[in-house]
Amino acid sequence: MATATKGPARAAKPGQRTFEYAARDRTGKLVKGTLEAGDQQAVIGRLQSQDLAPVSVTESRAGQGLQMEISLPGSNRVTLKDLALMSRQFATMVSSGLTLLKALAILAEQTESKKLAATLQECRAEVEGGTALSTALARHRDVFPPLMINMVRAGEVGGFLDQVLLQIADNFEAEVKLRAKVKSAMTYPVVVFVIAILAVVGMLLFIVPIFANMFTELGGELPLPTKILVALSHGMTYAAPVGVVTALAFPAVWRKVKDKPRVRDVVDPLKLKLPIFGVLTQKIALSRFTRNLGTMLRSGVPILQSLEIVGNASGNVVIERASRDVMESVRSGRSLAAPLAEHAVFPAMVVQMMSVGEDTGALDSMLHKISDFYDQEVEATTEALTSLIEPIMIAVLGGIVGSMIVAMYMPIFGVMNLIN
Repeated sequence: MATATKGPARAAKPGQRTFEYAARDRTGKLVKGTLEAGDQQAVIGRLQSQDLAPVSVTESRAGQGLQMEISLPGSNRVTLKDLALMSRQFATMVSSGLTLLKALAILAEQTESKKLAATLQECRAEVEGGTALSTALARHRDVFPPLMINMVRAGEVGGFLDQVLLQIADNFEAEVKLRAKVKSAMTYPVVVFVIAILAVVGMLLFIVPIFANMFTELGGELPLPTKILVALSHGMTYAAPVGVVTALAFPAVWRKVKDKPRVRDVVDPLKLKLPIFGVLTQKIALSRFTRNLGTMLRSGVPILQSLEIVGNASGNVVIERASRDVMESVRSGRSLAAPLAEHAVFPAMVVQMMSVGEDTGALDSMLHKISDFYDQEVEATTEALTSLIEPIMIAVLGGIVGSMIVAMYMPIFGVMNLIN
């Protein structure tokens, strides 16, 4: 039986490469080590001949030197778009009669995400060793969301895995489409805002000091707007380095703290109260909540488990609290829709439609109708916001730059008046 290799990997013989593997023996114990072989399949065959179930087989980077591939930050991340495409292809292959092992092997070869490809290879090895697909996916929660894992488990139990995979694909594709709409609508305002900041900072750092030196040589009392502009220019020489450091450090710090309960308890309710974007945030959260809940109920996932998952996946702690209240109501044998009326984030229309769906036994269909409605509302709201923000930002940018130019030229106008 193979044992874990503790020392450094030896240089591979000509025509062979060194692979690192992880496998489980008959007792379930995890065994790790390295093997020299021509390709990955040869390693898997050798492990299976030793009564080991391969979990992962990857080429060793030891000794590769300059040939080792460089991974850029963020290039090893699995996006929702990757999962949506994978789910659609997976559903098509399973419904066409391909075995899970063959489908997983093809998916690993086709996907552009290297991390997803490696994960699918590991899942394939686990399924080949007798592990259920949902269990194999659950071992990679950093790649596959709980919604997908639980829906696959329900499909395995009910014997309709291909239908569940299609529902997962539809769900992910709808979420990708929703995000794309919001992203495309917000791109222009964000770009204009960044350009405005850079323009103002550039003028304060490089242009205003030139005029300030000229004002000093001219002498005399400067107008109040010019004094303010010169003071801002002096202050910017100290604030600019701090601003650059803050701009570089903030994204990294925010990624670490944004999911902490204390931060979310403050930030998430504020998102819903923003003057313009609060309504958009609410509609996005409602669309995500109803679509995910409807998809999971249609797939046969128990309602309490579905509520817990969709609450966490909603992206807003206010929705999570409402979902927990609904869970307690259902657990006590009461209505599903009634507790939602106590939370202002859920409009009366949503509560009434869910109540009708609950009474008629078509809750999953009613939830999808609500989701489709809010998807259209999000699209209309983003278009309206874009139409509203564009002229406002152009006017604000023009006003700021114009005011700075007038403030810089006011002393020159004063000198010209004296000469006249």
